Amino acid sequence: MHPYRILTDSTTDLPLEIIAELDITVLPMTYTIDGKSYHNDPDEHELSAHDFYEMLRAGKLSTTSQINIETFKDEAGRLAREGFDVLYIAFSSGLSGTYNSARLAFEELREEYPEHKFIAVDSLAASMGEGLLVYHAAKLQQGGSTIEETAQWLLDNRLHLAHWFTVDDLNHLKRGGRLSGAAAFFGTVLNIKPVLHTDDEGHLVPMEKVRGRKASLTALVARMKADAVNPAEQTVFISHGDCLADAEFVAELVRSECGTKDIRIHTIGPVIGSHSGPGTIALFYLGTKR
Repeated sequence: MHPYRILTDSTTDLPLEIIAELDITVLPMTYTIDGKSYHNDPDEHELSAHDFYEMLRAGKLSTTSQINIETFKDEAGRLAREGFDVLYIAFSSGLSGTYNSARLAFEELREEYPEHKFIAVDSLAASMGEGLLVYHAAKLQQGGSTIEETAQWLLDNRLHLAHWFTVDDLNHLKRGGRLSGAAAFFGTVLNIKPVLHTDDEGHLVPMEKVRGRKASLTALVARMKADAVNPAEQTVFISHGDCLADAEFVAELVRSECGTKDIRIHTIGPVIGSHSGPGTIALFYLGTKR
């Protein structure tokens, strides 16, 4: 039996200290803004998340690319040569073709390295929702769970990983085809803020509309209060589109309303941020359902 490594993508939006704590391998996805392509590395050495959001605020458009088959073969093959089996936790197949690229790469790798296991799990999750699944998987690994046991836990629990988020600028949802031009226009005029979540197929779905920013942030916590499982004992993640003060406001609400003590906050990276825009706030926890 080989030890195994957990492999995931930078769409987890995990900070460097959690990546080090979990001892995981993160593959950077790429994005292109203002005619230049960048790797979405967790260390932000090519372009900081803040500078990326400033470019979006200035009207620059950003596009993203999935991880290709060869990249998966190179990285997972390297891990196999170092003596590891590989458990890959993928960005939602409802939002990207990355999971399918990994699945095809792993089919080839199983023939090349028949003594090793290559398991790909579709998280059906995004941003720190995907990151929170990776966090729990790595904790299971550190506790002695086998690669099969950890993969099964992910399959059993991924539809209990709740994603609730709101955006500040409706035009980014319009550009991504999530909102009509008319809805974005009138929503902006009326200060309407949508509350969205990621459904069981890993797609982004609008759930309600509220008037005003504070009301939209409060609505996220109301959702958590309604269906979180044992929230006081959970680790909860909050990600934000370069709006730390709003993320901290949500964190304080979660502490006071749900009793949660362990809350981790980090920036939404440029790949997810290309589609959600500055001012996005997202709340992730384990619930009775998504």
